[in-house]
Amino acid sequence: MRTASVARKTNETDISVDLTLDGSGTYDVKTGIGFLDHMLEQLARHSLMDLKVRCEGDLHIDGHHTTEDCGIAIGSAFKKALGDMKGITRYASAYIPMDETLSRVALDISGRPFLVWKVTFPREKIGEMDTELFEEFFRAFAFAAGMTLHVENLYGVNSHHIIESCFKALARAVRTASEIDPRKTDSVPSTKGTLGDSL
Repeated sequence: MRTASVARKTNETDISVDLTLDGSGTYDVKTGIGFLDHMLEQLARHSLMDLKVRCEGDLHIDGHHTTEDCGIAIGSAFKKALGDMKGITRYASAYIPMDETLSRVALDISGRPFLVWKVTFPREKIGEMDTELFEEFFRAFAFAAGMTLHVENLYGVNSHHIIESCFKALARAVRTASEIDPRKTDSVPSTKGTLGDSL
């Protein structure tokens, strides 16, 4: 079973992550930001990763460091759990509707981190969370995971629905891309013969 644990401590945050790729979607998440917890629970449930996150951050300042550093830690655990990446599907995309909203995620576990973010929000906050922080999470996750990640909200008017559909689309795409292709279990899906190294 592909699992990983990551501990990351700075002057701004103290984070531990336990992640199992081939799980059942169980979660135990406590970041100190209620809406971020809710989104990470969606990520676990719909990717079928088992995810445990503990974060103590400088929330007396704002939620920026906590959100970004959770992305770094979870992305790092994801990359570590993939191991040598032999047999992974590598590419995936997902469209997820949520009521009036439709969002799309396409990704490549390439070792070449990149984020394209085409998401705007009608509101500046959801609960106590600044909506601008979601881009920081997705960027941090993509770069730590070594993933090319494109996220786009195609339409929608409710900020909660917009970001939740993005997280669910990420979850479904991550699930597919990290699954083992039974026709190629013994090789890395690249003509280079390797994945996980930048450029």
